[in-house]
Formats: sequence, structure tokens, C-alpha cells
Amino acid sequence: MEFFLIVTLEKITKEYTQGTFRFNAVENINLKVDKGEFLAISGPSGSGKSTLLNLIGCIDSPTSGEIIINGKNIANFHDRELSEMRREEIGFVHQFFNLMPTMSALENVSLPLVLAGGNKKEIEEKSGNLLSKVGLENRMNFLPQQLSGGEMQRVAIARAFINSPSLLLADEPTGNLDSNRGKEILELISTLSKEDNVTVLMVSHDPMALFSASRRVEIRDGMLGEEVS
Repeated sequence: MEFFLIVTLEKITKEYTQGTFRFNAVENINLKVDKGEFLAISGPSGSGKSTLLNLIGCIDSPTSGEIIINGKNIANFHDRELSEMRREEIGFVHQFFNLMPTMSALENVSLPLVLAGGNKKEIEEKSGNLLSKVGLENRMNFLPQQLSGGEMQRVAIARAFINSPSLLLADEPTGNLDSNRGKEILELISTLSKEDNVTVLMVSHDPMALFSASRRVEIRDGMLGEEVS
């Protein structure tokens, strides 16, 4: 049913120009993702995975086609509208954590809501609860350099959930971790997303990561292929 769709892509193309040369990073992409679904997108380097994630994440805009998130067509949104959509609807988890080095774990998690102008006490309480959920209740005041790679990714996951997103975008979330830490991170993303019925879109090369998803699709040369079993 359309009511339960969280992401709809219709004939999405993104064209780039280098001098006189034009090429499509993604071409004629059609995709529908249900609320609460965990979708993994695989493909070799240069296949268009990151471009697709950036389009869905309101970081970039398509050359043509429609992107509908939670019933809103964002394809023609202006920068301010895209920024609001990112802040209100989308959480991000990156391969290299993207934590502020001079801020504690608690401050890093709190940052999105602080920038939005929320109540300081309420923000700290919510951030502390999320850090406890990801197993870092004893690391809240640690700086990123005092944390392991797995712990830094846990902080990043807590930060991604701080704005109660409807959609979580994960770009190679296990790519900078060993297999054991990677497995823990995938289980954590799955558990937290199920608790709040958050939709997850993940791009990855990691077979373990891909098979943690409920559905898998492959992208090659900018075009979406058949679902992967």
C-alpha cells in the first residue's frame, strides 16, 4: 500500500559534467522502500551507490525524476527545504564516524538538537539515554580519540537516532571496523531501527552487512539491477 511507503524514487537520473564530457552517475532509477524495511544496496566502486544515497539523503538533487520521502517530493526542494528534511527526517551513519574531535561523546550526540535550538536539559537526557542504549553509559564524557573504532561508531549511531528520524542512511557503516565490531554495529542498527520502526538504507561492499538486511538490491554502472537473494 502506498500509505506505508517511506521512500519512492521515480526515473531518477543524476548527470555530471566534466568539461565537454557528460555522464550519468545514476540513470533511470526506480525504487520503493516500505516503512520499517532494512534495504541494502551493493555494487562495485563507481557504480553510483554513494550518489544514490546522497540523493535520498537530500545532500544532492537529481537532474530529473522524483524523490518522495514520507509523502514529500523533494526533487525540486531548495537548499533550506533540503536542510530541514535532513534535520527532521533523516539520520546518517558514515564509514569514518564524522565525530567532532574536541567534543565528548555526549556532546557529539547532542549536537544536531543543540544546533536546532532545543532545551539543553532535555537534549542531554535524550543523548544520555541513547548512549546507554548503545552500551556507552560509561564513556559519555570521553573524547573520540579516547574511544575505539567500534565505540566511535556507536556514538555516531546514537547521534543518527537523536532526531527520531523516519529514515536512517548508512554509508559503509562497517567499512572501518574488524568483523567482530562490524557484526555488533549491524546488530545495533537493526535493533534500534526495529524499536522505532525506522527505515534503513545501507550501501556496503561487506557481505556480512548485506546479509543483515531484509532486502538487497545491486547497482552497476548507475543502474539498479534485480534484487539479490
